Amino acid sequence: MNNLPSVELLEQMHAFPCQFTFKIIGKTEDGFVARALATVREQLEVEVDPPFRVRHTAGGRHVSLTIEPEVQNAWEVLGVYQAVQSLSGLVCQF
Repeated sequence: MNNLPSVELLEQMHAFPCQFTFKIIGKTEDGFVARALATVREQLEVEVDPPFRVRHTAGGRHVSLTIEPEVQNAWEVLGVYQAVQSLSGLVCQF
């Protein structure tokens, strides 16, 4: 999962500060959603959860999480991506 975008690409594609969409898929076990939200909060140094949506797969084994925080710059985006990579139960992120 090291296919992170470059700072230059992020800066070309987004006008920072902006709301950025992170999509994370993980296993439903061990409070994955809560852990993912906490990771994003910690990385962005905010006290409340950013706007998010959750969808469970039909079989219930996986969960798709869309998180849309306000980010100040491309470095914050990369920081969130890197922090999320360490979550146990992570299947993929984009």
